Amino acid sequence: MAGIFQWRGAVCGMDRPPRMNTDGESQRVSPASKKAKMDPVRIGICGIGRTGFGRIRNEVGSLPTFRITAAFDLIPDRAQALADLYGSTVHSSYEALLADPKIELIVVATRSDTHVELAAAGLKAGKHVVVEKPMATTLVDCDRLLKVAAKASGRLFARHNRRFDAPFVLASEVVASGKLGKIHLVQLRVGEYVQRTDWQTLKGCGGGQLLNWGPHVIDWGLRLSGGKAEHIWADLKLIAAGGDAEDHVKLLLRGPTGTVVDIEISGATSIKQPAWIISGERGALSIDGDVARLRYLRTPPKRPISASAETPGQEDKRYKSVADADLWIDETGPVQPASQTNFWVEIYQTLRNGTKFPVTLEQAREVIRVIDVARRGTPFEP
Repeated sequence: MAGIFQWRGAVCGMDRPPRMNTDGESQRVSPASKKAKMDPVRIGICGIGRTGFGRIRNEVGSLPTFRITAAFDLIPDRAQALADLYGSTVHSSYEALLADPKIELIVVATRSDTHVELAAAGLKAGKHVVVEKPMATTLVDCDRLLKVAAKASGRLFARHNRRFDAPFVLASEVVASGKLGKIHLVQLRVGEYVQRTDWQTLKGCGGGQLLNWGPHVIDWGLRLSGGKAEHIWADLKLIAAGGDAEDHVKLLLRGPTGTVVDIEISGATSIKQPAWIISGERGALSIDGDVARLRYLRTPPKRPISASAETPGQEDKRYKSVADADLWIDETGPVQPASQTNFWVEIYQTLRNGTKFPVTLEQAREVIRVIDVARRGTPFEP
């Protein structure tokens, strides 16, 4: 699939992200590697559960640019398990974690309904804060947190870590290359059939697919359709999960570019569709698992063409099919973008080198606004 990978250009939603070396450090700033080993960002994690221990620990635990310094969890044994691995301090309360002078960056990895209060407290304590998605469960609470962030000395980061996933980066590169022409449809699919029974199926805990996978997939769609949803339509259902929050989401967005984003997030689908299909006036890109397929016209279609109201002859010539294989370029290959970074590399570059963080708080707010509108007037409205 060399045609995809040969192109180098700005990635939609990012500003020419750097390559990464084998240590997960950015190569954009040349002294970063040496400085990283001398001056790691010291992290305190609140919430040592499925995300804090199972994901965030794995993401930063081996990076020389970060040091897991302290932790707090309502279940003390969980924080102790982290301490056994990294020699970190176990705090008996969140207040004690915030008061720890060694910590620069608080990571809030608790249940969704607690994110705003804990993130706001971290900012008021003078820390930088990474808040797990969703940044908030309602737009009102989101705006409340953003007001705190605007006055804080520390930085607030929404953990839209999947902005840096290979499929999104590759799709953005292809769209920006112009090979597909003007994009009119983006189809995004996430799902499987799961009879889920944990807190993420409960409205009272901030559960539901809109607040679980929604922040990731909606963010992808917004980045590929102009950044703002001017029109929003949604259908939410509870089909297979054990709680009272939606487990099936159909969401249509239309952005300022006219691109329609068709999103389906489901815990009740037994046959998987391709995760990504992006259609433009010259061709389309599909991404299914680890395989990407790109098909586009060698030359732009002729414009304009004209139509006639006259009665056609006995030979039906109403259709002018562009079926000649010689007119098309087909490329198939692994999902490997030309340039790729990750969430934590960008956090480090922002805190230590002053680079612009690619996920803005305004972009994160727009995701929450879409979720708010999608739930409005449904049984799943908070």
